[in-house]
Amino acid sequence: MKFKLKDYQSEAVALLLERLERAQSDYIADGTRSSVSLCATTGAGKTVMSVSVIEALFYGDDEFEPDDGAVVVWFSDDPSLNEQTRNRLMESSDKLTLSDLVTIEYPFARTELEPGKVYFLNTQKLTKSSKLTRGQVDSADSDRLEPFQQPDDQVANIWQILRNTIQADGRTLYLFLDEAHRGFGTKATRDKGTIVRRLVNGSDASPPVPIVIGISATIGKFRTAMSDAEFDEQRQSLPAVTVDGARVQESGLVKDTVVLDFTTEAGVFDRALVRRAAEKLKASTEAWQEYAATQKDPAALVTPLLVLQIPNKPDADQVGDALDVIREVIPTITDGSVRHVLGEHSAQEFGSWTINWIEPQSVQDRTDVRVLVAKEAISTGWDCPRAEVMVSFRTAKEQDHITQVLGRMVRNPLARRVPGDDRLNSVDCLLPYFDRTAAGKVVKHLTGLSTSESEGGPTPLIDGRETLPNPTIGDDVWDAWRATPTQLLPQRGVRPVSRLLQLATNLSRDGIRPGAEAQAKGTIITELEAHATRFTSDVDQARQEILTVHGMSIAGTTGEHKLQYAEFEMEADDQAVLHAFREATKVLGDAAQAYLDKHARGEDDFDDPVRTAMVEIAALATVPKIRHEVEKTANALFDEWDHKHRAAVDKLSDLRRTEYRDVKSQAPDPQTTRLFQPRTRLEDFKVFDGDTVVDAALAKKHLMSDENGDFPLARLNEWERVVLQDELQRDSTVAWYRNPPRSAGDSICIAYRNELGNWRGLYPDFIVFDRVGDKVMPSIVDPHRYDLPDALPKLRALARFAESHGDRFHRIESVVVVGGKVRRLDLTSPRVRNDVKYASDDTPVVELYPVPDALHVIFEPEKS
Repeated sequence: MKFKLKDYQSEAVALLLERLERAQSDYIADGTRSSVSLCATTGAGKTVMSVSVIEALFYGDDEFEPDDGAVVVWFSDDPSLNEQTRNRLMESSDKLTLSDLVTIEYPFARTELEPGKVYFLNTQKLTKSSKLTRGQVDSADSDRLEPFQQPDDQVANIWQILRNTIQADGRTLYLFLDEAHRGFGTKATRDKGTIVRRLVNGSDASPPVPIVIGISATIGKFRTAMSDAEFDEQRQSLPAVTVDGARVQESGLVKDTVVLDFTTEAGVFDRALVRRAAEKLKASTEAWQEYAATQKDPAALVTPLLVLQIPNKPDADQVGDALDVIREVIPTITDGSVRHVLGEHSAQEFGSWTINWIEPQSVQDRTDVRVLVAKEAISTGWDCPRAEVMVSFRTAKEQDHITQVLGRMVRNPLARRVPGDDRLNSVDCLLPYFDRTAAGKVVKHLTGLSTSESEGGPTPLIDGRETLPNPTIGDDVWDAWRATPTQLLPQRGVRPVSRLLQLATNLSRDGIRPGAEAQAKGTIITELEAHATRFTSDVDQARQEILTVHGMSIAGTTGEHKLQYAEFEMEADDQAVLHAFREATKVLGDAAQAYLDKHARGEDDFDDPVRTAMVEIAALATVPKIRHEVEKTANALFDEWDHKHRAAVDKLSDLRRTEYRDVKSQAPDPQTTRLFQPRTRLEDFKVFDGDTVVDAALAKKHLMSDENGDFPLARLNEWERVVLQDELQRDSTVAWYRNPPRSAGDSICIAYRNELGNWRGLYPDFIVFDRVGDKVMPSIVDPHRYDLPDALPKLRALARFAESHGDRFHRIESVVVVGGKVRRLDLTSPRVRNDVKYASDDTPVVELYPVPDALHVIFEPEKS
């Protein structure tokens, strides 16, 4: 892979390969056919994960043996989606070549598909009108396909090619169903029998596909699709691989905020609404230009796109009028800046505009295209992350359709979050004709509030406005902010030596510590050499183990009732030594090769110096005492360099700083780091009061505010508002901050393990800045739901954080409301922390909070 997978992507790939290994084994053993699904929310990187799986199928990886007979067929219901996927496979893979990625077109002069290649098919190419299927026709009364005539210019038709491939010795056909919840057909087509069902279940023309991998947005949709297609009941269904949507949101691959604009009254192609969309496009363009300039990184420059979604039967003059309005706002927009992806693949006349057609998969790379006219294409699965503004004049009432439309708009164009900048982490959707009730359900779906399938997602705003650093907040508060610690969630851990070498590579690359790589490798090699002498007997024993292969013979004799077992030993061959060396590289990274380069020198008539050095480094890596000491040294050097060079790293671009954060988070335990200062925040200045939209309540002293120093409380529930009111009434309070519930660099995160043992982030609701004597100190004040299943794990995490970093805060409090009273738990107290630490898992969490004397409120928080 050319790209480094996100932590959740690596885990999903490993799980899917485990399923495919079983499917392959069962198929070879007894012909058992299998299906499995990869389910991940929009923007999770399903295609990139699939690329990694396909590479492993063809070439193997550390844990998966390659399938030398593997053939992949990638199937979708849209040729443009296939072309886009083909391009992304080329972009992502460092092993697949252009000749390995074959779009099946007529004529296709082969009798079977080749192993080690990915073939792209779509629904249209398997219909009875396709030239690829000539020689087969539908029978009148069933799904059977019967011989008709030999296809022109082809040795065999596509169904015969698939049959020959499946029946070939040593061949395994893997069918990837892209957007697997689509393309199974309506009830009418199900009654007749769909193309997908023929592929999966088989027919007279071709036997069933051995292994099916469904790529889908949700496991529920895939199961429904499988049921609708009436798949063969004898096909075993392996456990689905489902990606947690919260981790996708945490990764920064999708936007944090969707600004939804609804109008209470709108004329057809309302000029004011189009003007608002054009102004948003202009503002977004300027914001990205400014960001790229400050980062001094051309790769950070995004050219935003405005999508104009029109009805199926639009008035051409009204479309032209909308384009006129866009040009009034952005005079550089001309006919050449606008394209369409309508069904008519020819130039279209809209008023005075002549707009040419463009392939949907080309839009992302054609940055000269600033406005895209579309109908349904925007909802059919193509990717265009630079689409940052959409104005839709289509009527939409179905929740699934609205979800698909908005799902096209939420991918982050840099494939990462811009730290501290909500403006660049958001997308604007103007939806005058979308059903508000259905859109509200989609909002819950996108934000993970839906009770059916919580997937995580961006936060929607109905009146999103930009807030900037509050001009009334003094520098002493920002100094306190910069000194406030936060934690990085542990990613998929790597060995300490590899982590150190990654840091060294970055420091060298950025000119912060020239020669850091050589210095780090030298330190590790010196440690290994010293411990080789110190633990001579352990190394000799490990060396002997590597050079010896152990086996067992089993013998049976006719007439005897018992088998005879005998152990044996033999000398390891070069392949076994190479395997041992590769295992050492997992522990020591590139330092293993550096050790080999240093010690495998000279010539010896009686010994191979390279082989000897391989055995030596493999032995050193397998001795637990040595490995422990070397990793201890690597961690110590990492911490030293991380602390020493943090000021220089802070001066780098966002992309480079994020790289250092990612490397640091590869430790097995949460790591402490520093906050990014927020640049912009998008906040909602309107709220729903029933069906009526009203102004949100405002508060002063927030770190981010509008030009009047006000911050809206739209995202605060009643309980949080009561706690905030308490804080703002304190004489010592000089500022406060609503901590974003995401790993955006500008939010305090406290790591904890959930009930499944997975690392998750606790984001305390409020950071309050108190004046204590002559200095400003931060305080954590977290209104806490005591009735949720993860209440105690979160409280324990807050207690551990207070134990480690309590001296950096004035207060660290967890707050609940019980029986109309506010209860505060002071976690800076060692006694309180012990109470939390040693509380029984079945102890009601609320009992840990002391009961105050005075009434504060007269309501209870809603129970889950």
